[in-house]
Amino acid sequence: MRTPAISFLSLLLLWQPARADINDQTSAKVDRGTFDDPAARLRPRFRYWLPDAGVDVQTVQDNIKSAGAIGAGGVEFLPFYNYGGQLSPEPTGANWTKDGFGTPTFHKMFLGALEAHKEAGLVMDFPLGPNQGQGVPADPSDEGLQWDLIPGWGAGELVALVSAEVLSTKNVSLGTSSGTSLFGAAQTSYLSLVLKNGTLVDWGQNVSSTGHVSLRFPSGSSHRLFAFYQFLTHEKNLEYSSGNAKTIWDNGSYVVDHYSARGAQVVAKFWERYILPDGVKELLMEVGNYGWEDSVEIRSNISWTPSLPEVFQSKYGYDLKPFLPLITFKDNNINVQSTNPGQFYCVLDTPDQGLGYFNDFRGALVAGYRSYLEELTRWVNRELNLQMSAQVSYNLPMDMEANIPFVNAPECESLQFESNIDGYRQFSGPANLAGKRVISNEMGAVMMKAYNLPHSELLGYINRAVIGGVNQVVLHGQSYTGDYYGTTWPGYTAFVYLFSELYSDKQPSWGHGFGDVLNYTARVQYLQQSGVPRTDVVIYNKVSGTNPNFPTLYSSNDLIDAGYTYTYVSPDNFALPQAQVKDNVFGSDGPAYKAMVITSSSNLTLEGVHYIQKYARAGLPVILSGGDPGVYTTHDSRDTPAIKQAIQALKQSRNVYSVSTGKVAAKLQTLGIKPQVALQTDGTWYSTWREDVQNGMDHAFVFCDGNASTGTVSIASSKTPIFLDPWTGQKKPVLEYTRHGNQVIIPLSLAANQTVVIGFIEGAPKPVQHATQLPSSVLGYDYSQESGFELYVSASKDRQSLILSNGKSVSISGTNVSEPSKLSNWTLTAEHWEAPSNISDVDTVAAKHNTTHDLSSLVSWTEIEALRNVSGLGYYSTSISWPPTGHRSADGAYLILPAISHAARIYVNGQKVPPIDFSAPRVDLGQYLKKGSNQITVVVPTTMWNYIRSIAGEIETADVPLQLLMSAVGYTTLPSVTDNGLIGTVTLVPYVKVHLE
Repeated sequence: MRTPAISFLSLLLLWQPARADINDQTSAKVDRGTFDDPAARLRPRFRYWLPDAGVDVQTVQDNIKSAGAIGAGGVEFLPFYNYGGQLSPEPTGANWTKDGFGTPTFHKMFLGALEAHKEAGLVMDFPLGPNQGQGVPADPSDEGLQWDLIPGWGAGELVALVSAEVLSTKNVSLGTSSGTSLFGAAQTSYLSLVLKNGTLVDWGQNVSSTGHVSLRFPSGSSHRLFAFYQFLTHEKNLEYSSGNAKTIWDNGSYVVDHYSARGAQVVAKFWERYILPDGVKELLMEVGNYGWEDSVEIRSNISWTPSLPEVFQSKYGYDLKPFLPLITFKDNNINVQSTNPGQFYCVLDTPDQGLGYFNDFRGALVAGYRSYLEELTRWVNRELNLQMSAQVSYNLPMDMEANIPFVNAPECESLQFESNIDGYRQFSGPANLAGKRVISNEMGAVMMKAYNLPHSELLGYINRAVIGGVNQVVLHGQSYTGDYYGTTWPGYTAFVYLFSELYSDKQPSWGHGFGDVLNYTARVQYLQQSGVPRTDVVIYNKVSGTNPNFPTLYSSNDLIDAGYTYTYVSPDNFALPQAQVKDNVFGSDGPAYKAMVITSSSNLTLEGVHYIQKYARAGLPVILSGGDPGVYTTHDSRDTPAIKQAIQALKQSRNVYSVSTGKVAAKLQTLGIKPQVALQTDGTWYSTWREDVQNGMDHAFVFCDGNASTGTVSIASSKTPIFLDPWTGQKKPVLEYTRHGNQVIIPLSLAANQTVVIGFIEGAPKPVQHATQLPSSVLGYDYSQESGFELYVSASKDRQSLILSNGKSVSISGTNVSEPSKLSNWTLTAEHWEAPSNISDVDTVAAKHNTTHDLSSLVSWTEIEALRNVSGLGYYSTSISWPPTGHRSADGAYLILPAISHAARIYVNGQKVPPIDFSAPRVDLGQYLKKGSNQITVVVPTTMWNYIRSIAGEIETADVPLQLLMSAVGYTTLPSVTDNGLIGTVTLVPYVKVHLE
């Protein structure tokens, strides 16, 4: 047999290493930029709401470049189509057949968006379909579209005809009134049935081709027949029909099958035919980032695919069909359809009520959905050399943690997680164990906060997500700023004012402080995507269906109070190659958990408990908290005795310990297991820890969740500690800390919502003496390799002592320093941002005019009658004389502001000073002050809501009045006006410089 010839070029291509883009592990070598200026791929991106492909391409390109200019890394390009037509139909003048997803018009728009990213040096995420991304335009007969299984007598292909003896029936009220929402009418009741075990029989094969069957049942018993039909749902992720069917775009876009690879193949073929040709593929490979799918908001009667019985048989070794009556309740979309769980609920007259069959069905769904995810991910990796991101199994009736590792960048969201740190930990654990470099978050969607989400609130959401394990945010979202059909100023508003946020240059902060928020987030992401996350404890968690509200699972505070970090994993994750114990830690190349916790509310699988026994034998401490765990039932609960026996054996094993609820941290301490970042505080602090061998720096991220508080951070490291400021990008050595052996103890005082990043580097350029005790009069310091530390000392009544690490005491005097003073007599120039005289003129950013206000104190604009309904920019100005009068000394001064709600930028004598930490805003004015009079200006943008609220009756988006949709979904009144402006006291604190020898 002759060997075919292979060219030298082909050999080179075969031996080329894979691009870093498709390596989703923490070990991936990516262009990271620097801490001061992170690369685009590590910066936050905006979800960009494209109304439809018929809008102006140049405006879209300008919007994308504008996002990059203020600090974003690009956009997640989302063809919105009025939320897939669910919010409102196609507005008058639009043409969704011509401008639909994948049309020639869309192709041109998509190419333009990619070109804008390339020109601006940005990267672009892209959904694989319109709206949520769950499908594409297709022939309605395509068997790769979504399937449903309906119980009852109906149309479609008969799957099973099940008979069962009914022991009792009862009509149960759901306690909900009949009403409608975006997702349909609520169900008011259901029929509950108890079926006799052993009587469930599938007679499907007995049904004739004409639909007839003859059955006989014992007299004196009550039997019921359950017929199950499968059919293509024709559920759409773009609800639209042109009234004819000449092209696939005439019917909008169909949801694809999410429980088999066939659904992914429909998507792939569509892209290959309609979107990738004519230059798109090449450009997408150059500037693309993630192919992406949003939360799964598809509806059904029962989650289904025709191959599911075969998947079930292969996985569990018995026939699913006789037990179909047991899976008709709460096996649709458990979030979107939470008020429509099913028309009847069947249980068995057994101890577990047939729960094992229900659990097995959901396990089969996990397997089917995994096939879908893996096929999509393979296609994006192979065809585009890019990565796949998805909000994994979001809303679907299955164990979310099981499939999180099977996309490149799993994504969660702040909305449904409600910024619950414990909820985020449930999501991030499997991703960290699998070694994923990026854990993404759809960030900042808050109900009824459109044009009204303060950046301080957004930063709180971001910080809590980071503590929970997230290291990338996609901000929800950026608005198209041009004209659109039936839309007034301020422009196209996704979700018609139901959710925040609508970022664009029509928000006053866009060019006046929002960039500082983006740069802060970029630097945090730069650090949180470096190295490997290390976590102290892993908590076992197994459920058949993840609660879509992500409640706290570990409710005791002992771990948090002691500073232990933890995440969760499912026993499904134990099959990962990384799920090994080495040197007494679990997942040694990743989170390196030092112990596993199993609470009494947990349910152990037989395979799971066998894994845990193996881990304990290998040296991993296992702590049972609050009593024996429960049993995760499967099939007819035949494994239950074996699981219970295994639990008892586990309790007697070496390295396994039982404690009462809330005593896990105490047990860890007695075992000599200390938190990597131990926190002692009079408030509530959280931390993360990452080790970065490649770049030579480990770091702790510490977050104050709650009121201002003080305490210490204790970290086991022999390296030199440095502070990294994510607001400015600056680094400097830590001045005050003590060492006890290998432990570094750093005192901190944190404001509410403040974060601190402490890096640890090998050695230092030269030996540096640091302070072990610092007097309160030392407000700050500077450092240079040449001069060492220079202290900034404020006024004090007495001389104070500073203790150096070599034991030497240094006397520090602030007795001759000028006293702090409160700045008053402010002049506020309010720049009003209003609608243009023609409110249909959407292109105009705002009609602007100024008013001037003399303020004796800094109060909210809502307390200034002339500004109550005003939005825009506040220019707060005052002057100070320098140096201070009298005989006291001053080399400089700190300007200390109240906490910033939205944004602020400070100018001294016309010079802009570096960004400030909005949670603890202060700035060193030393280099900006001059002798004589000095002008201080603080520019404070407002949100736009107060003004928009005042003209709400005039506003429309895509033919929908602002108030109409709100009232349609239950909001009869608009949110009230909110505080804006610079509120509180501004203090000037002079200091003298003291060189520390």
